[in-house]
Amino acid sequence: MQLEELKFDQNGLLPVIAQDWHSGEVRMFAWANKEAIELSLKTGFAHYYSRSRGSIWKKGETSGELQRIVDIRIDCDGDAILYLIIQEKNIACHTGERNCFFKSLKDPSQGISISPFEILKRLEEIILSRLEEAPEGSYTARLASEGKDRVFQKFGEEAIETLIALKNEDEKAITDEVSDLLYHLLLSLSMKNIPIEKVLLELISRVKP
Repeated sequence: MQLEELKFDQNGLLPVIAQDWHSGEVRMFAWANKEAIELSLKTGFAHYYSRSRGSIWKKGETSGELQRIVDIRIDCDGDAILYLIIQEKNIACHTGERNCFFKSLKDPSQGISISPFEILKRLEEIILSRLEEAPEGSYTARLASEGKDRVFQKFGEEAIETLIALKNEDEKAITDEVSDLLYHLLLSLSMKNIPIEKVLLELISRVKP
């Protein structure tokens, strides 16, 4: 489907969802006209159309919270689009939250939740912040201070414990040990400056159509 085939509404607009390329979380919702989409494709940064101001705006132009375009996808009917983006400073909402969808109608009392598909990237972000800030009492900072070899050794220990849990067929032990294993894997990758998406992209490359 080409840009000319998009089904804009009577005001020449399309709804746009901005989805994080790293974590998969929905960052925000906005509107775009044809020119905004063309600018997004041309510049590599997300542009939208403000209905209140009646003009095109580049996300983050004043705040620095730019959204780099990885891909733009069109829905099957051509009447909505998806911006796959990298949020430059990790805050998409004007309230200071990571994304605009942090309030629950189903349970207004619940705090900000993390979906399963987001957790690896979110955990990696937490690990990186612990490595950088080294807060007192942080297990991550303490283990990292003992050096890379100690971190890799700990990852190996967790791998063995995971194998034992799998062998014993204890579901609770398996989930606990795999969780520990994934954490120490992310820490090991972070110590080598390898982001988790490099591993995920390698997995994607191995998928047979």
